[in-house]
Amino acid sequence: MNAHALLMAALLALPLLCSAAAPPAAPVDRAIAAYAEGRLPEAARAFQQLAAQGNALARYNLAMMHLRDELPRSSVQAARLLLERAAGQGFVRAELALGELHEQGRLGRVDLAQAQRWFMRAAEHGSVDGQVAVGTAFFLGRGAPKDMAQAARWFREAATGGDVGAQYLLASLYEHGDGVPRDLRLARYWYDMAARNGDEAAPFKLKEIDVRIESDRQLQDGA
Repeated sequence: MNAHALLMAALLALPLLCSAAAPPAAPVDRAIAAYAEGRLPEAARAFQQLAAQGNALARYNLAMMHLRDELPRSSVQAARLLLERAAGQGFVRAELALGELHEQGRLGRVDLAQAQRWFMRAAEHGSVDGQVAVGTAFFLGRGAPKDMAQAARWFREAATGGDVGAQYLLASLYEHGDGVPRDLRLARYWYDMAARNGDEAAPFKLKEIDVRIESDRQLQDGA
């Protein structure tokens, strides 16, 4: 997920998060409304004031404005500082954004190990996107030692959280016995979940797995 997508996801979700814990006209809601209406200088001033007061949501959104070059003195390093402060407050989207910055080399060089560190923090805090990123790093040996058992662990977390790609990959691991014991019934379960969630290849894998399960059953009956 890129910085633009992260910002828009935050702006869409924040009004719902704020309305449950604050009055409708809370300052952060007004700042978000100003941004959504294109009043960027007003939004920036509000986010800056709230960020100085320690508001993690404001720190995150102000960082995204830096990354999108929407401020007179936009700075990637300023964005990094804001994101690190928000992440220190447990704001998961900030952890994900820091992982992306290191992965993409936005801070001067690509640093996959640091990216994995931030993705791991997000994953441990329940982020499905973070869990997919961590699982992929272990699966590919990119930013972390190749470890199929760890890949399976994090894909399982993300699959349980509803990520269709993780559901398909976990099914494949069970099908082939990579990082987990080979189990065609669990492979079928996760291919079925992926198919129900719209994966185009999963229905074909389901048919294939059904044939193999039936073949195994017939062999056992004939033994």
